[in-house]
Amino acid sequence: MLSQFSFSNFRSYKTDTTFDFQAEAIPEFEESLITDEKTTPLLPVSAIYGPNGGGKTNLLRALSCLISTVVKPIYDLDKNRNNLVIQDVIESEPFLFDSESSKNPTEFEVYFRTEGKEYRYYIAIKDSEIVSEYLYWRALGGKRTGTVFTREGSNIELGPAIKKNGINRQVNPKMPYLSFLAINYDLEPIVPVQRWFESCISHSYDDPELDRRIMMIDDSETKKLIIRALNDLGIDISDYRYIKEEKKFYTERIINGEKYSLSFDAESDGTKKLLSTLPMLIVALKEGRLVIIDELDSKLHPKLLRYIISLFKNKELNRNGAQLLFTSHDMTTMRNTVFRRDEIWFAATDMKHESQIYSLYDIRNADDSHINNKSAYDKQYLEGRYGADPYLENMLNGGSFV
Repeated sequence: MLSQFSFSNFRSYKTDTTFDFQAEAIPEFEESLITDEKTTPLLPVSAIYGPNGGGKTNLLRALSCLISTVVKPIYDLDKNRNNLVIQDVIESEPFLFDSESSKNPTEFEVYFRTEGKEYRYYIAIKDSEIVSEYLYWRALGGKRTGTVFTREGSNIELGPAIKKNGINRQVNPKMPYLSFLAINYDLEPIVPVQRWFESCISHSYDDPELDRRIMMIDDSETKKLIIRALNDLGIDISDYRYIKEEKKFYTERIINGEKYSLSFDAESDGTKKLLSTLPMLIVALKEGRLVIIDELDSKLHPKLLRYIISLFKNKELNRNGAQLLFTSHDMTTMRNTVFRRDEIWFAATDMKHESQIYSLYDIRNADDSHINNKSAYDKQYLEGRYGADPYLENMLNGGSFV
């Protein structure tokens, strides 16, 4: 489970930026939180809003970049421990709107929880080479921190957990040492970390072709859950199948006792999107995975988007701590009936073209109070109360684009 992610000098983000999945001490939707009696509750869902070009996608890309930097070399060498790896490969790119950032490394740091421990992993990359890297751990609720390894340039120091004879400290400067250890050794502190990174799902619907990619799952129980979810959404599909000889995907419906097949190409855009998305989400819910999706609301009716959000906020369905992080332009879901204040985030650029993020809970009124949890979040956002969109502000003030 993701606790916190920080990064700097990545695309439109220049300075230190932190995204937090740790829940604030507020009363909304307490029953939906991912809880552990030993430590801080975590959020099951977070949505990022903001204008085009504000940095929503780049925030998700930063997290996806960190994940793929670790997982890609493992996957390429067929050393992954998770049989189902679903991730976009994102390259590291520095902030380019000044003369100094391109000379500095891009930095990533993540705190995550798995198998009763919290891990802290950091990596700095410059010109595709690893400048610095470390991995620490501690028991959930514990105060003592253990070192797994530290790396500065070519100098690697091993912590007590893996300080054994025969552990190679010579590694390609372009490969994370975490990946190197996962590929070459079966080490107790490394295996759960490797599994967590491989379990993360990152997906972008910016490419329309992705709506046509469907993850076929042989597990009959999972298939039943997918069909039930589609039926809950008013899509009366009774079955689906892929015919290898034709290289075509078909859906099936029963009408007046008769079975009818329909080619995937003949389905609506919204149904195609659900058929490509729901299998990933069902797997994530069953296995407690982190899901990162750009443009989740694209081609989805707001009710369908609300349904997907509700899956992760339902403790009966989300029993293993799955989390959903997505970008959206859909204002109808920016409601106090859908989200907690700390689950709504905004991304926007300043006059220097630097992106910044902040949560709705971080925003203060003139009297330094928090936004009331009974407020109309969507209405106040459109009014510019949460950091005005410059285009929207221009329109509201009667400005002209000509």
